[in-house]
Parts: sequence; structure tokens; C-alpha cells
Amino acid sequence: MSWKIDNAHSLVEFSVRHMMISTVRGRFERFSGTVEFNENDPTASSVDVQIEAASINTNESQRDNHLRSADFFDAEKFPYLSFKSTRVEKIDENNGRIYGDLTIRDISHPVVLETEYNGQAKSPWGSTSAGFTANTKINRKDWNLVWNQALETGGMLVGDEIKIHIELEIVKVPQEDTATASVA
Repeated sequence: MSWKIDNAHSLVEFSVRHMMISTVRGRFERFSGTVEFNENDPTASSVDVQIEAASINTNESQRDNHLRSADFFDAEKFPYLSFKSTRVEKIDENNGRIYGDLTIRDISHPVVLETEYNGQAKSPWGSTSAGFTANTKINRKDWNLVWNQALETGGMLVGDEIKIHIELEIVKVPQEDTATASVA
């Protein structure tokens, strides 16, 4: 069953250590994709998402511009980050793992999203939505995001471990009623 991402109620965010003493958080404002969510057999589900690299937002324009540059995402040359699932594992009724390939700067590596199914609800307008929370950690250097600056006090300006947090609300795409479709 096809579902569409409800961008108004979804987010893709990340966090990274700054100067080894604090955490900086950011998000990507624009993303799209397809979710084939099989309610009866979640292991038969799939996810294919594209994230616009230039839509990065850490609430600091100078830092955002640096992250868009060739030092990091090189958004002009590599406009999208993507995730394409390869398999889904069901752990219990509300938890699972989504295995897939994360591509950044045309470099792909497998990642595992620890995923929680938050249930379904019917909106006042008749649509059906499902919600998910997913988390993973990656080492940014695996995707050639290696820019850094040594600190006078020791250590580095930007941490290597990136924590990724996703809140995803998807809306069921209505299926055409084949019984009432007219034949020309």
C-alpha cells in the first residue's frame, strides 16, 4: 500500500558535538519520497527518501552556508542525500529495524534505523495516517565529510559521530475503487 510523507508533520534532524563540549542540532527542511507500508506484514515494507542538501537549517546562517559548501555536503554538486531501504525487520508489535543504504555526496553505506511504530489515526477529513520514530548514528567521515579544525585546548571543532532522528507521519494514498471504475 502506497503512503505519502506528510512533510508538515515530519522531520529529519541531526545532532553533533561542537568543540567537544556542547551539542549542535539541525534539520533538513525539504525532503520527499515514497513509503510502501504493508500493515499486515511490515517486513514487506519499503522506504525511498530524498533530502535536499541545501535545505539544511541549524539556525545559524553562516554555519548553514559552510555546511552547504564543498567542505561538507557540497550541495551544488550533490543536491540530494538519499535513503533507500533494503529490508525491514520486525522486533515486536511496535519496534523494528529498517536496513538501507544512506547516500551522501554519491557515497553509499549501509545504515540501520531503529524504528518505533507509533500507530495509526483517522483525521477529521477522512484520511488515514501512520506515525514512526527512527534513530541511528553514523560516522560522518564514512561519507567523506572530513573537514575539521583543531582546538587550542585539544580535540576538534566538529565531532565525528552524527546522531540522526526522524519523526515520520505518512498518509495512506487512496486506492481507486476498481469495482466502480467505468470501462470505455
